[in-house]
Amino acid sequence: MKLGYTILYVHDVPKTLAFYQAAFGFQARFLHEGGDWGELETGETCLSFCSYSLLKQIGKTTQTPDPKTPCFEIALVTENVATAMQHALDAGAVMIQEPEQMPWGQTVAYVADINGFLVELCTPMTPS
Repeated sequence: MKLGYTILYVHDVPKTLAFYQAAFGFQARFLHEGGDWGELETGETCLSFCSYSLLKQIGKTTQTPDPKTPCFEIALVTENVATAMQHALDAGAVMIQEPEQMPWGQTVAYVADINGFLVELCTPMTPS
């Protein structure tokens, strides 16, 4: 078994895809003609977005994300956290935490995307 998708529920899938392309440099892999499902090329695991309206059609409800009380985050690995964070902020992300060196050696920063999801920007983990 392997992890295939991480799916975030959003109000506007096309707008979210455009944000992730501008903020983090990902390319859109797929956008359903109805606009309720989209996917980004992110490596082996796909980052996908599903609209609240599609979930409502199949009888499900969602919660609005809150970066101040997160229950989930996406971690994006980069060699230069400060540059990546500035690029994300320029695209409309909201600063949550400035880059900081962690005791285990990683540099980590946090932003919120346009939907309120917490996004960690971090350097690769170095095996000890």
